[in-house]
This record gives sequence, structure tokens and C-alpha cells, in this order.
Amino acid sequence: MGQCSDPLPVHCERGMCVFSSVPKILFCDLQLSPGESKKYIYRETLPMDAPPSYKGQAVKYSYKITIGTQRVNSPIKLLRVPLRVLVVNGILEMKKQSEEQEPVTPSNPFLQEEEERPVLEKSMQILQCATSRRGPNYYNITNARGKVCKFCLFRSSYRLGEDIVGTFDFTVATIPCVQFSVTLQSEEVVSDEYCCKAGQGCTTISYTKHHDFCLHTNKTYMALPIPLQITPGFVTDIVALKWKLHFEFVTATQPLETHPIPADQSESSTWRGPIDMQVETMVWDMPINIYATNPLQASCSATAGTTANFVVF
Repeated sequence: MGQCSDPLPVHCERGMCVFSSVPKILFCDLQLSPGESKKYIYRETLPMDAPPSYKGQAVKYSYKITIGTQRVNSPIKLLRVPLRVLVVNGILEMKKQSEEQEPVTPSNPFLQEEEERPVLEKSMQILQCATSRRGPNYYNITNARGKVCKFCLFRSSYRLGEDIVGTFDFTVATIPCVQFSVTLQSEEVVSDEYCCKAGQGCTTISYTKHHDFCLHTNKTYMALPIPLQITPGFVTDIVALKWKLHFEFVTATQPLETHPIPADQSESSTWRGPIDMQVETMVWDMPINIYATNPLQASCSATAGTTANFVVF
């Protein structure tokens, strides 16, 4: 990108500006002696309905702080520092409910009014309530030939950095399952009015994957880590990001020979698998909810601190 002489921070940038705060002047007529330094604090409040930072296949939301400075009789120098924004779904609805809700108890002038909690504390409460609800959900996975297994997922809402844990029970199966895989996938759905070409409406991206061989297995489990650098699910007028678990089961189309088990435990036997096997693959998608996490934990995904500087002549 070439040098931009326009003082507006969004000029000379590709894309469309969806949010821009009012510029703040931190200092003016500053004079520094050799070796002298000054520090200034900048604060800005983002709107609650702002989209999170996201880099997809068709849509990208990026935030950056633009710092501009100028010496006398010199052009303006701009420095853009990128930053990541996480959004908690439900915080805006919670604020509206608290504003519309009327107090039930009569007002008492002698009682101290309760101070409003910070937005970060409210967000952490919403995350805790949404992701701590545990209730085992069982799913009977079947195809046209019979039962494949019974799958158990302890909860359907997770935070960034957590593990998705589930169990498989093959004792109820009527057809043998050779192997299975579970993949964490995202679906990027672009609104029809913003699609540039046909077939651009939905894009699927795979992340972590769990694969296991399960022939002659009674019970097993899967554990999928959720990366810290991904974007939680969100919805805007342009795009919607959804998350799901993509299952693939490889089952045998013909019964397999049973393995004879000796009656005497002192004896041993060896089972040799078939040379070839007729199999088929069935797929199943299960939607899940992925929320943000504590900002301190999200910052752990950064390998090093961010430092930027520029020279003004």
C-alpha cells in the first residue's frame, strides 16, 4: 500500500468501513528534548452490536487503531495497529431487558442504590451460564441397514480453548463399524444480496479432527480441542458464522466372521482380519454453539506481544 496523504484513518483502505470512532487528540504542540519521552493513555468504547474480528473466505471483519501525528511543515504520518475483538452473544439483549424491567420493590431514599456492574462482568456471567449447563444428550446413529452406535454429548455449548468430549457405545450396534472420524467445522453463510456470484452462499472449513478404528470395540470416546484463534459464532446482515461436528462412519455391508473365544482362559487364540471388506460411509452433522472466552485466556493465542513504531521527520 502506498503512502496516503489523506488524514482520514479509513482512507486508502480496501473494503467498507462499518464502524469508526470519533478521533481523539492526545497532545498538541508537544516539544521533546533529546532523550525525553512522554506517555499518553487512549481509551475507546466499542458498540455492543459491533461484529467480532473475523477472517473468512468471502467476508473479513478487521479492527485497527490508527495513530496519526505530524510535525510542522511536514506530511501527516499514520500508523495502523491491528487488534482482535471478541463479542459475547446475548449481552445486548440482557442490557435491553434490564432497562425495560421495572423495579418490583418500592424505592427507599435511605437505601444505597446498587451500582451497575461492568460490561465485562456481565459478559463473563453470560458465558458462564451458557457454557456450564451439563445435561447428557444421547443420539442413536443409524443408517438403512441398522444401528451403528449410540453417541453421548455432555453439552452443546463451549468456549474457545475448551475440549469437546463425547462417548460412543457400540454394544447396541446391529452392523459392524470399522472406523469413524469427527471434525470441527465452520459454516460461513453469506446473505443472498451480498453474494458476488452463484454458489458463494455457503463455505465449510475444517479445523481439529479425531479419528479412530473401532472394529470389535464396545465403548470409546472422542476429544476435540477448540482453537483459541477461531471466531465464535455470530450473525450480521452480511454473513452468519455457524459451527458443527461432522461425523463420518465407515460400516461393513456384510456380516463379519465372529472371533471364537476359548472357554479355558489358559488357552489363546488369534484372529486375522479379512483381506478385503465391503464397506460404505455415512455422514452426519450436529450443530453446536461456540462462545468467546475470557480476554486473558484469548490473549494466550498470541505468540508474542505486539509492538509498532514509526519515525516522524
